[in-house]
Amino acid sequence: MNHQNIPHQLAELASHRDFIQTAEIALVTNHKPQTVRKAYCLTGEYFGIRPKKLGNRLLWPVADVARLLNGGAA
Repeated sequence: MNHQNIPHQLAELASHRDFIQTAEIALVTNHKPQTVRKAYCLTGEYFGIRPKKLGNRLLWPVADVARLLNGGAA
């Protein structure tokens, strides 16, 4: 994972992980976790970011979230 382009708040939250959980992506995008889950349920993505499924959890790639927060398309 490229740590150079990751916003400070996201870097602290991810703490060297490649994926973050739904509650964490909701926090950095200023939404509630249910909003993230609903968007995923309806479209299969959240702002163009597709998560990985691990058991009953959705894990969101930090690199894609960083790209979104930096103003780019995911």
